[in-house]
Amino acid sequence: MACVDSGHLFIAASILFFSIATYAVLFSPFLPSSGIILLNALANDTHYKYLIVFVIPVGLYFVIANWVGWQYYRNS
Repeated sequence: MACVDSGHLFIAASILFFSIATYAVLFSPFLPSSGIILLNALANDTHYKYLIVFVIPVGLYFVIANWVGWQYYRNS
């Protein structure tokens, strides 16, 4: 059994997230119902689908900015 590299797992998760976010924000108003409960809930929502999509990049920005600040503090 082959072990999955963490880099490949990260890329696959990023592609999956990007696909779901693109469907929820851009394509869901123009496409018919998909039949998948989670995707239908995202398509019918008008407010929180944007929160779900943007909380990950904003959270990562916060983590990276804090890490860089901590590095500046430690090395000053």
